[in-house]
Amino acid sequence: MGASQYTVSAAEMEAEWLEIKTAQQNPARFRPLYERYYETIFRFVHKRTEDMDLSADITAQVFLKALQRLERYQFKGVPFSAWLFRIASNEVAQHFRNVQQNRVVCVDDYSFSNLAEEMEVEDNTWQIEEMLQALSQLKPDEILLIEMRFFEQRPFKEIADILELTESNTKVKTYRILERVRKLMESQKTK
Repeated sequence: MGASQYTVSAAEMEAEWLEIKTAQQNPARFRPLYERYYETIFRFVHKRTEDMDLSADITAQVFLKALQRLERYQFKGVPFSAWLFRIASNEVAQHFRNVQQNRVVCVDDYSFSNLAEEMEVEDNTWQIEEMLQALSQLKPDEILLIEMRFFEQRPFKEIADILELTESNTKVKTYRILERVRKLMESQKTK
């Protein structure tokens, strides 16, 4: 998933806004938006649950809520997908609160290497275990930010849109979280 995949031109957003306004007037016209984003939202949810049936259920709930709230949706200069991702993120978090279980974070070697490099941490087994332990101590919203940035390779602008933050605030939060992880790792060394 490269960053370019998430880039949406102003013309595309304007065309999409017209589709949204049409769907707001006639909910039966929501289908093109559903078809365009279903697979993307499903993958987003599945990455956090690793359960096909659960992912399908949560994704269905995301689109149901989006359709129910569509009349209140207002264009704010960001892609419609940011709104859907926000609903999906909330639905996943709600599911895990309801079942009182921690959600899944998928980490591959490449993504982990990027995170380790950003934190200037050696990429060896001992350091990886320390980092995983430190990451497990983060709050769900902090994990979400790290996951979107380093494991999904999303640009700061898109993360900001999804989380309803400014791009600069998103960067600051990300680097504060990384600093916290580094300090947690250092405190583990002294134990």
